[in-house]
Amino acid sequence: MSDELNIRPATLADAEAIAEIWRQGWYEVHLETVPRELVEARTPESFDTRARKRVPDTVVATVHGEVAGFVMIHDDELDQVYVSAKHRGAGVAAAVITAAEDRVRSDGHRRAWLAVVADNPRARRFYERQGWVDDGDFDNPAWTPDGPVAVPTRRYVKEL
Repeated sequence: MSDELNIRPATLADAEAIAEIWRQGWYEVHLETVPRELVEARTPESFDTRARKRVPDTVVATVHGEVAGFVMIHDDELDQVYVSAKHRGAGVAAAVITAAEDRVRSDGHRRAWLAVVADNPRARRFYERQGWVDDGDFDNPAWTPDGPVAVPTRRYVKEL
């Protein structure tokens, strides 16, 4: 990890950058792998709104002061993990994952989990290299204005 990489809690000033990284990363991987009704619900505005709401449970990685990646944490779940294309391969993802694991552990959980779209082999390989274990299939409910949409995913777990 580089000296210019910093991990910290997100602030409202980070919300726009978080939304943009999230939107770009989500579109890159999910447009062809999730139900059409979820794709239609994931407008640019939806990422902006959700990023602002999730600031209190988001940890960001910055490189030279620029938001390079983030993770959102909900109880024992690492809910969203994204790194900007510009910063991939530089240790940002591993750094935010480690920070999230530390936070889940400090919140009293002995095990963490996360969901990965089943048809995302790059992410699945990354999590496995980080010590996460594939715990099987499940339909993850992705919330939309019209209610939840079931997304076929793989559940990954890690003992902390």
